Amino acid sequence: MSRRGMLTGAAAVGAAAVGAAGVVGLEGRSQAATVPAAKREPVELTWFGTHAWQLKCGKSVVLTDPWLTRFKTGTFTPEGADPKTKLVIKPEVIDKHLSTADAILVHHGHYDHMADVPYVAKKTQATVLCTETHANLLRAMRTPNELLSPVRGGEYLPFDGFSIEVFPSLHSCSGKRHTYAYPGYRYDVPQRPRVIEDLVEGGTLAFVITIGGLRILSLSTANFDPNALRDLQVDVIFAAPGGEPGITDRLLQTIKPVRKVIATHWDDFDKPLDDPGIPWTDLTPLRQSVERTGAEFVVLDHLQQVTL
Repeated sequence: MSRRGMLTGAAAVGAAAVGAAGVVGLEGRSQAATVPAAKREPVELTWFGTHAWQLKCGKSVVLTDPWLTRFKTGTFTPEGADPKTKLVIKPEVIDKHLSTADAILVHHGHYDHMADVPYVAKKTQATVLCTETHANLLRAMRTPNELLSPVRGGEYLPFDGFSIEVFPSLHSCSGKRHTYAYPGYRYDVPQRPRVIEDLVEGGTLAFVITIGGLRILSLSTANFDPNALRDLQVDVIFAAPGGEPGITDRLLQTIKPVRKVIATHWDDFDKPLDDPGIPWTDLTPLRQSVERTGAEFVVLDHLQQVTL
């Protein structure tokens, strides 16, 4: 699929999703004994590239992995990322798009998920849900300790206007040895991270955000923990490419059927946020995995919004 064709299709699908507001309803909910029923209200989703999402319903705002600065690393070049690339935070870029938040969900500790979190957390005073490793890295980056809420998976956390369920998850692996970049944990507060390899994975989490009566499963990579998500029932999934064939199919067989899957983390994040997204991989296999189940596949472009 060409980039032009993909983005044209993305706009059409996004428009269709907006037109279908209210279609995804309460009948797809799970864990009824734990999660109280909520009246369906419009939920506005905005994609800031990578796995940076803003979920807004009324006055409630939830952010996932809010990384908007986007500096050049070489990640998608034949040589790959330079691990000594300096971490950069651009407040003027963040301030242009983000003003408030109630919760920030950190899915794993890599720079393209967590580098902007200290600034965003201090700006918004939002609660940051993360692993203990992520918390130690964020403390080293001068994030106020009172904003940090380390979690492990299994938590059900009610907030004013929404709730968060936390699940253990897994980072995607690739290559002959099935590895991923910058593994490791930090059991104490380290020296302040200066380059991208300092921000280690530190454990991966998945989250279910229930907001406006809509249940959204947020996955930051293609991989997942099947034992944690077995028979989970949600309305929408944020799903990343790179797990086909096999992993995405297995995900959609593990959880209850869903109506909508929204592609995430598909763009070359060396490119500016104000430019249209450029895919780092072909989204056709992910689309096919989703559509085989009868679910709708949605692709948004940078800064595009959809209301469900």
